[in-house]
Amino acid sequence: MKDLVLGVPIERRIYLLRGLRVMLDSDLAALYGVATKALNQATRRNQKRFPKDFMFRLTAKEDDFLRSQIGDG
Repeated sequence: MKDLVLGVPIERRIYLLRGLRVMLDSDLAALYGVATKALNQATRRNQKRFPKDFMFRLTAKEDDFLRSQIGDG
């Protein structure tokens, strides 16, 4: 079943990274219908509402790997 916002199944927007199942901020923002910048600002402003491992920055190597998997590079 395709997601109406992303145009692809949500399962294909979940990646295995650092032994964790993760989604990119841009995909989460699309699901919620907000800009990625707005999603990131909201999570930073409300950090106490989220687990410590809710959000992390990708290394350059992880970013390259994901871009090669997604096809954005």
